[in-house]
Amino acid sequence: MGEQDVAGRTVLGRALALLGAFERAPDRRQTLTELAATTGLPLTTVHRLCAELTRQGVLERGADGRFGVGLKLWELGMLAPRAHGLREAALPFLEDLYEVTHENVQLVVLDGTEAVVVERLRARNAVRLVSRAGGRLPIHATSGGLVLLAHAGEDAVRAVVAAGLPPYSPSTITTEEAIRAALALARRQGWLELRDHLTVGSTSLAAPVIVKGRGAVAAVSVVGAAGDDPVRLLPALLTTARGIARALAT
Repeated sequence: MGEQDVAGRTVLGRALALLGAFERAPDRRQTLTELAATTGLPLTTVHRLCAELTRQGVLERGADGRFGVGLKLWELGMLAPRAHGLREAALPFLEDLYEVTHENVQLVVLDGTEAVVVERLRARNAVRLVSRAGGRLPIHATSGGLVLLAHAGEDAVRAVVAAGLPPYSPSTITTEEAIRAALALARRQGWLELRDHLTVGSTSLAAPVIVKGRGAVAAVSVVGAAGDDPVRLLPALLTTARGIARALAT
């Protein structure tokens, strides 16, 4: 497993690159040729890796010859303590928040310089989300990411700034000064509202889930249309965050 190819990637590294390619596929399925083009790996290497991963149940091959992520990978992913235990404790509270607000509800955690969506409940008639459960979001453009970064420490803030603050809309935070101002506001009031920062036409409100002795372990966010007044949802949002924190502390 430690043997490296000419690009300096180990066998494991090549397999992870292959699996990561499915995240960028429009329908989460790709042919061998498409996988080779996406990963930059030789077609023969892609063919060999796909055959082995399919035998192990990590990939599945459809009748059309295209590959997709298999259930085995999903099963393994569900074993991650930070996601599984958190999701299990939070889900009843997220469902209550959804019933009260009838808006999109998300639970996110930090992972390096990105935010990962652990759970998402999507309202049928609410604004369309770009996120998905298990997907990643830019910290600087999401209220959930920013309220978590506000409690993550100076090293984390510097890493996010150093990674770049690309604009996703005219309202996206793109400077260190602006992101530090948003973090200060999030710390001061205990929640944060963003309008049009990731997707034009949407507004989000987020609060951290703070567990004594562990800090901010996650964030809960509600995402609705930009014309709505999300602050009316603040009491329910804060109650949800506190409820999840109590459940995780027991």
